[in-house]
Formats: sequence, C-alpha cells, structure tokens
Amino acid sequence: MSLPIALFVNGTPHMLAVPHAAPLLNILRNDLGLNGPKYGCGLGECGACTVLVDGVEARSCVIPVGGVEGRSVTTLEGLAPGDALHPVQQAFIDCQAAQCGYCLNGMIVSTVALLRRCPRPTDAQVRRALAHNLCRCGTHIEILQAVQRAAVLMAQT
Repeated sequence: MSLPIALFVNGTPHMLAVPHAAPLLNILRNDLGLNGPKYGCGLGECGACTVLVDGVEARSCVIPVGGVEGRSVTTLEGLAPGDALHPVQQAFIDCQAAQCGYCLNGMIVSTVALLRRCPRPTDAQVRRALAHNLCRCGTHIEILQAVQRAAVLMAQT
C-alpha cells in the first residue's frame, strides 16, 4: 500500500506516495530518476547501490524507504553542485580507476564517506573501508591510487 513519505534527497525535499517497505534503491531510480546507485546483488553485499544516509554510507537495496523518511540521502548525483565533479570523482578519472564502471558509483560514494571521517587514510584503512565494494574487473590498484589522490585533492579544497 502506498503512503505519503517525505524524502530529502541530494538537498531537495520530495513528497512521494510509495510503499514504505519498498527498497530505497527502487525509489531513487524509478521514482526520482537517479541512476547513481546501481542494482548489483540485491543483498547489500556488493556495494553498487551505496548512498549516504545522514553522511554515513548505506546499501540502498536493503533499506526500506520508510527507514529514511526525514533523513538526508545523498547519491552520486548529489556529491557536487551542478555539473561540477566532486574531488573523489576527479581523482577516479585522473587515476583511470574504472574499467567496466559498474562498481564505480558505490566505490566513489564509499570513498567520500571514508575521507570525511578519515582525511588521510593509510592503504590498510582504504582496503578495510572498501572491502564490501566489489570490483570484478580487477582495478583495485587504480582504486587505491584514486582514493589517495582524492585525499590530496580534498585537502586542497
């Protein structure tokens, strides 16, 4: 049964009538047209659907939309204003950290969360923080380089 719900996504308030048990991922993609979070496994294990909820990374495929009512949700599209790139996005481009790109959005959002809580992470901290974001293409070395590059870029802003 669809009920009204107030969502705050990427800095914009939304009033929607949706089933409160529906996965947040489905609402973001199907109702709000946001394609940053991807459907990967549907179990919250691959990281492709990662978003920030009140600044903390969360797997949108396993969170009921009712669980984020009144909270701040940020997707890849909301990391930087307008057409600008977030420093993490720029670092991933600079380091060519994408191959197929399917994991990329989740990796970027998880990296933003990491660098907000730990601005100068060690490689071990990066590995731990991204351990639940799966990349099947094997660009892990470039991703590690991109995270360290992003830390430098964020420190400059």
